[in-house]
Amino acid sequence: MDLRNKQRIALSTYFFLSGIGFASWASRIPTIKDFFGFNDAELGTVLLAMPISSLIGLPFSGWLVSKFDSRVPLIVSFIVFSFALIFIGYASTAFLFVLAICIFSFCMRILNIAINTQSLTLQKKFDKSIVGSFHGLWSLGGLFGVLISTLMIKMDVSMQIHFLIVSLFTLAISIYTYQFTLRNDKAVTGNKILLGKPDPFILYLGLLIFFAAICEGGMFDWSGIFFKEVVKEEIFTYGYLSFMTCMALSRFFSDKLMQEIGLQKTYIFSATVISLGIFVAITFPYFWPALIGFCLVGFGTAAIFPMTFALAGTSKKYSPGMAISIITTYAIIGMLIGPPLIGYLSHALGLKNAFYLFIVVGLSFIPVSKAFFKYQAKHNL
Repeated sequence: MDLRNKQRIALSTYFFLSGIGFASWASRIPTIKDFFGFNDAELGTVLLAMPISSLIGLPFSGWLVSKFDSRVPLIVSFIVFSFALIFIGYASTAFLFVLAICIFSFCMRILNIAINTQSLTLQKKFDKSIVGSFHGLWSLGGLFGVLISTLMIKMDVSMQIHFLIVSLFTLAISIYTYQFTLRNDKAVTGNKILLGKPDPFILYLGLLIFFAAICEGGMFDWSGIFFKEVVKEEIFTYGYLSFMTCMALSRFFSDKLMQEIGLQKTYIFSATVISLGIFVAITFPYFWPALIGFCLVGFGTAAIFPMTFALAGTSKKYSPGMAISIITTYAIIGMLIGPPLIGYLSHALGLKNAFYLFIVVGLSFIPVSKAFFKYQAKHNL
């Protein structure tokens, strides 16, 4: 096997493992909510800790990808990320829990920048688009993580043991895989954030990521609670499972979809399907309609992150790593606003009505994407 395919397999493994780790945490949020006795508003407030700590990681992630080959922050952040998941499981007080999710989120920020920087560098070695497949493997890892969570819940395995098993499993594989990761990918130019008037190219992409983060983050954090409290389903992971399954499957076909209908139409398609899916789940809050609705949301969100990251990698102003780091900041702000806002709206209006926010956000992809492609065409970017 040639070197580039070994590197692709290694990087695919990291996307897959990080998906497992994140989904393991997110699928257990209803368990954590019950353990600490949080109401929806309190849970929303606690969840603010994750995007805030991730935002703090912005200067660190940007500095790391400019100072070292991306494989160095990749492995260090993944090791701490795995131990932080264990810490979440064993946190016995609200303070320790918040500290644990802050460490978890901070490391996830650096990990995401590192693996996406590697993906854009590796893409240059291939004639066909491969970025979507990496994000597909992250979602597949997420699906695997939700399946494990569902099994653990059915077997009445404690969250502590669950997180311990997942962490040790992913940690062992990540350490072995490290030797095959991409080397010598440190960019020599475009590594400094230029202050002043925002670059419209990055601004539009940042807004698209911002809306995507609200949709994905909201589904990660609230889909289980929606199924438990609105749909009244005892095995509350089914909603998250359907969302992750459809997002994972779609991401393996997202590269082909983008080539067939074009990027601009893909954004419009995504916006329509997300909004339709949420509308179905809200209007018919029963098991099968809600399941189908969440599947549609998974299909709709699938292409947005890989498509937008790929566009960011074409920036003439910044290196791929720095461009991703900047637009990921918009994602963090989306995570900062979205899931907590759902919590506050839910506390005031009920969770079903709070989900209307996703319809508004989903439709926002249409005008922003049109503005981006108009700017891109005007300046021949």
